[in-house]
Amino acid sequence: MARVRFLFVLLVLFVGSVQAGPPKAAIASAHPLATEAGFEVLERGGNAFDAAVAVSAALAVVEPYSSGIGGGGFWLLHRASDDRDVMIDGREVAPLAAHRDMYLDDKGEVVRTRSMDGPLAAGIPGEPAALAHIAGQYGRLPMEMSMGPAIRHAGQGFEVTPHYRRMARFRRDVLREFPAAATFLTDDEVPPLGYRIRQPELARTLTSIAKSEAESFYRGELAAALVADVREAGGIWTLEDLENYRVIERAPIRGRYRGLDVISAAPPSSGGVALVTMLNILSGYDLSGLQPARRTHLIVEAMRRAYRDRAEYLGDPDFVEMPLARLTDPDYAAGLRAAIHPEKATPSAMLPGFTHASTGRDTTHFSILDTDGNYVAATLSINYPFGSGFLSKRTGVLLNDEMDDFSAKPGVPNAYGLVGAEANAIASGKRPLSSMSPTFVRNADRIAVLGTPGGSRIITMVLLGILEFAEGKDPEAWISRPRFHHQYLPDRVFHEPEAFSTTTLQALEEMGHTLEASERTWGNMQGLVWDRRGKRVEAASDPRGEGAAVAR
Repeated sequence: MARVRFLFVLLVLFVGSVQAGPPKAAIASAHPLATEAGFEVLERGGNAFDAAVAVSAALAVVEPYSSGIGGGGFWLLHRASDDRDVMIDGREVAPLAAHRDMYLDDKGEVVRTRSMDGPLAAGIPGEPAALAHIAGQYGRLPMEMSMGPAIRHAGQGFEVTPHYRRMARFRRDVLREFPAAATFLTDDEVPPLGYRIRQPELARTLTSIAKSEAESFYRGELAAALVADVREAGGIWTLEDLENYRVIERAPIRGRYRGLDVISAAPPSSGGVALVTMLNILSGYDLSGLQPARRTHLIVEAMRRAYRDRAEYLGDPDFVEMPLARLTDPDYAAGLRAAIHPEKATPSAMLPGFTHASTGRDTTHFSILDTDGNYVAATLSINYPFGSGFLSKRTGVLLNDEMDDFSAKPGVPNAYGLVGAEANAIASGKRPLSSMSPTFVRNADRIAVLGTPGGSRIITMVLLGILEFAEGKDPEAWISRPRFHHQYLPDRVFHEPEAFSTTTLQALEEMGHTLEASERTWGNMQGLVWDRRGKRVEAASDPRGEGAAVAR
């Protein structure tokens, strides 16, 4: 009996040690000021969800080329107290006056600038409502406290960095078109390094949002000023559009890969569905035992098939019926796997499809873990760098150009080269399909929280990160690993400059793959790992960017 009691005590101690909260908090974000904003809120008694509000708002100020109050995103939350996972859908919606042909000319051809530049390109923002929802339903602190760092950075300014200069140079001509957007330039040129970008109008707007818990953004004088600026510049927003906006809580997409639970974004994000499809296909192979070329070939073929399904089936779940159970079923993946030749590429033209496509650009992501065991993965966007390029002069809000994420015309690629079908056609009040893929991967021993910007390449970057995590590698390894990507159309394997050896490139070409090396690297992944058995927390920020990952 004494021996039994002794063993029982050991078991209790062991289980308790595994289930105890993490020894440190961790935040990885795309900008040091945002990471510090999160820790400032944690140190004032906030939890991971308060920190998520702080980081989101700070990024909206210091990364105007990636996200903002005039945009939206998906926040994937895990609450430790009841072991709950939930996705907060703060995606933009099409204005009530939007219609399926609004970006076509008289000949029925897409006029791409209409869906990318100026206020006509903007969906109704969801970020203010999402931050208020997260703070009110999951946080501990008032929004005024959590948004304090962002308000401070908007008023006092932040310094221009090399990455800011690259993004401003890319969108300089569009920013010049709209006088208020001169905030992001100096004398109509890209600001020099160290120049301080101050946004006093945005500081006042953020203060109003914080005090009213976002009510003022959607109703009242602030909302009226925003709508007036939009309509004066040719946009179609109305006060009714803002009043009608609602945040939606959605059940995440779930899957399994080699003993790991995968929890990711649900539609209107395509990320979770595509990730589970690809992982289900790849679960039938021993990837770690394969030569690099063969391993890459199989991963590319899984990407190809998942992106084909993305184009055909996925859209806003409140508008279209989607076969999600089938797309995420291991038996369905087994059928896709059976059609993969082990040594030959499948031409995309042999799969049901559409037409030509190109490549993608920007967004932002952060990952947070607190010492209570709550964690957040959030991917936010205003779509193209600096969104639509239109800044509301009265409010300081930079508008998104997320309307370009719809299928302006079935089969015609958007700015990120992604094609779509009727499921993602433009409709009044509809949310455009997204690639944003905030993700958790976990088992009894380890938890990973990760995501990245990167347009159409987001999903494949997260896939590669999951595969590295599944092999036991630390976040530095899977965040910095060289990347490759296939999105069904165009039928090419895009890859970073140093992704493959000469031998691997040659072998892939012999299999029938068409490869295209990018001139530069891509992505800006932010991730962390909580090793529950080893009682360690590690965080990593992509070396391709200028972010900061801290565990303390």
